[in-house]
Amino acid sequence: MSEMSTRALLARLIGFATVSRDPNLALIEFIREHLAGYGVTGELFYNAERTKANLFATIGPADRGGVVLSGHTDVVPVDGQAWTVAPFELTERDGRLYGRGTADMKGFIASVLAAVPRFVRASLHTPVHLAFSYDEEVGCLGVRPMLAELEKRPHKPRWCLIGEPTELKPVLGHKGKLAMRCQVKGAACHSAYAPYGVNAIQYAARLVGRLEEIGEELARPERHDARFDPPFSTVQTGMIKGGRALNIVPAECEFDFEVRALPGYDPQRVADALQDYAQTELLPRMRAVQGDTDVRLQALSAYPALATAPDSEAARLLIALTGRDDFGTVAFGTEGGLFDRSGIPTVVCGPGSMDQGHKPDEFVSVEQLTRCDAMLAALADHLSA
Repeated sequence: MSEMSTRALLARLIGFATVSRDPNLALIEFIREHLAGYGVTGELFYNAERTKANLFATIGPADRGGVVLSGHTDVVPVDGQAWTVAPFELTERDGRLYGRGTADMKGFIASVLAAVPRFVRASLHTPVHLAFSYDEEVGCLGVRPMLAELEKRPHKPRWCLIGEPTELKPVLGHKGKLAMRCQVKGAACHSAYAPYGVNAIQYAARLVGRLEEIGEELARPERHDARFDPPFSTVQTGMIKGGRALNIVPAECEFDFEVRALPGYDPQRVADALQDYAQTELLPRMRAVQGDTDVRLQALSAYPALATAPDSEAARLLIALTGRDDFGTVAFGTEGGLFDRSGIPTVVCGPGSMDQGHKPDEFVSVEQLTRCDAMLAALADHLSA
């Protein structure tokens, strides 16, 4: 079959509107057919509804561990964004390729798919594994069943390279994340008799204030890690809703908050501290007025931090591919912590910048894709030398 360029493959990938709320099977089938054209079998791992799938494939010897090239196929929505180009069509202008997902992270996937013929032709002594996931943008959900299966296999991958956009700078770490929902159940009454009710909004405000205090504690200088920006774990309340009318003491209020945690800090400690504050300080007051009032915490999503050692085998591989040892970190999360927790040491390096990700007129430069193609060519040479 005729080989497709990275640009041509990116145009095809952008044409699939794989927003996380929608299926990704058409894109996955395109990738599977592309691989099949070179004699590579793609294995699928479906979600429970069979509307989405991960794809895993191996090029080279199957009796040993190798390098995973990993990317997520879902993208964030374009709703309400002021695009000047069609978001799900590739537009080239002034050395930039525009479209939803060009940077985050279909540019990397396109480069990997364009490298498949080279990997197939090379006499690889160490295999290349391809791992393309779903639902990364909504909590790194999709990759988990695939990793659970890989953990059972006799020849688990030895390293993982995640191609999130780092401008091809070598990255060894990022923070972990915990997203939570806090639901406050109060007691309604007419606002003229407010002291006889339990105002759920006011108690929620106290809980949000306690989160701010916890965040200030985490930001103290002795807790800093200069490798990260910002250099401390953060707590942020992002959504809140409650109340029905101004003249009704609100019986319900809920808010969502997140913790972005440095490696080595368990973000669950924030949730536990908030629950302890509710239990010891707020609920006795609330239940003195109405016995069935409550404060409940519900986990929404979580993924672990990544902190790969700079002297690790995975880091040395990244030096060989990029010629750089100026390792850094990124502020955003990846699936890397999940790979690492599965026993697959992970690094992050890919084309484009997250400064363009999630924004209208998202783009990746042609120059970045060319450099990514060269990095993957170097990987083929490294694994066949």
